[in-house]
Amino acid sequence: MIGYLLRRLAAMAATLLIVCALTFAVFYLLPSDPAAQFCGKDCSTERIELVRQQLGLADPLIVQFWHYVRGIFAGQTLGTGQYAVQCGFPCFGYSFQSAQPVWALMMDRLPTSISLALGAATLWLLLGVGAGVISALRRGTWLDRTLMIGTIGIAALPVYFTAMILLYLVVTVAGILPYPRYIAFGENPVGWITNLILPWITLALLNAAIYARMTRNSVIETMAEPYVRTARAKGLPERRVVGKHGLRPALTPVATMLGMDLGGLLAGALITESLFSLPGIGKLFADSLNKSDQPVIMGVTLLASFFIVTSNLVVDLVYAWIDPRARLS
Repeated sequence: MIGYLLRRLAAMAATLLIVCALTFAVFYLLPSDPAAQFCGKDCSTERIELVRQQLGLADPLIVQFWHYVRGIFAGQTLGTGQYAVQCGFPCFGYSFQSAQPVWALMMDRLPTSISLALGAATLWLLLGVGAGVISALRRGTWLDRTLMIGTIGIAALPVYFTAMILLYLVVTVAGILPYPRYIAFGENPVGWITNLILPWITLALLNAAIYARMTRNSVIETMAEPYVRTARAKGLPERRVVGKHGLRPALTPVATMLGMDLGGLLAGALITESLFSLPGIGKLFADSLNKSDQPVIMGVTLLASFFIVTSNLVVDLVYAWIDPRARLS
């Protein structure tokens, strides 16, 4: 198990390094000039060139990349002379627009994205897996058909449409809930829930529909396996047959998909956060794209890659713990 973990960690580090290199190359080979963006609109050509020298943008690309990677793990000094700024660990640079550290900007927005991701994932797992299991065990009945037709209808709804309908009906017409804004859980737990429930539902509906259909198909396939028929032939109670021999292997693909979805969602739900004006990582990324704030875009991209790769690592370790054959593959 230790050897398997070390191999996966090495693969994770290599993946993040490749993503870092590609992201760095894409944004620093674009026609836009980072020095001009950092300097502002009214800078002269001489001033822009001076800023380029001070920021190290005149160095070869490989040297800039090395300084960037080293800064993430050891910090670095940005600029020279009187303009030198010490950027501590982990250093992702400074925003061209706000002149704030990229790491501080991301950490300020991360609690919102984590709250949104964990709440939505919990909701769609309960709804999706529950509906999928019930539908599979009642295969061919009116309940099965109703649930599957409902999931098709829900999955066809765009996220922005669901969000607008919920806001109009629940907030504007009924006035049951306030317009969503982020409140820290430690500050007001009730306010945290009431302000995030609509974004949770918006994200959970689409994913619950997808998880329900996937769970149904997986449970039906697993319950037809020979070892399940053997368990029944031995006279085991149906609850034990379904719970121990059927659901555990059937939910393996669900765990895989959850790891990928949750990893991506932790890095921000761009559409949902923008629609509800939630100050999360996704909203930060969208605002940075509009302003061409390259250091922030790169930082968010690397953070998203870290969450996705880490979630996949966790899924692989769970597989290896459940099924030793996964270690050999």
